[in-house]
Amino acid sequence: MLDLTWKLFSETGSIETYLLMKELEGENVEEGDTDVSFDSFQGPQM
Repeated sequence: MLDLTWKLFSETGSIETYLLMKELEGENVEEGDTDVSFDSFQGPQM
């Protein structure tokens, strides 16, 4: 799964995809090392 998200990020440059990849990586590490949440993500402000 990480390979897929990395490939998508490298092709699109989407920061959301990169953050998703980092969140997935965090699931493979003991809990408490990462705290990534998309609940407060507002997106670009225009």
